Amino acid sequence: MVRDAEANAEEDQKFEELIAVKNAADGIIHATKKTLEEAGDKVSEEEKTAIQEAIVQTEDAIKSGDKEKIETKTKELTEVSSSLAQKMYTEPEASEGATETESTSNPDAEAVDAEFEEVKDEKNDK
Repeated sequence: MVRDAEANAEEDQKFEELIAVKNAADGIIHATKKTLEEAGDKVSEEEKTAIQEAIVQTEDAIKSGDKEKIETKTKELTEVSSSLAQKMYTEPEASEGATETESTSNPDAEAVDAEFEEVKDEKNDK
């Protein structure tokens, strides 16, 4: 058994690497699909088509079981979808910045009226 394990160690390592590459590709596909769904109208039809094509190609590469092909297609998908991620994460920041600017331009906008009572410390009065 030990000899068999040693003889198959290289194959086992290649198999583990293949599984890791497949899992990484699956994760990127899932994240890209989710981001594309959330993007809605922020993405042009041309960009959507390119991203969806890259997703299909990456899924096909996973099915092929060719580690190098999976890595290549995953990299291509990442490059194609990077503009999508940039759009998704830069636009919310812009709207948040506008909200902050509005509230800082009117300092009384968040002011709260309150009543208070001054309490004197008896030790200091002596």
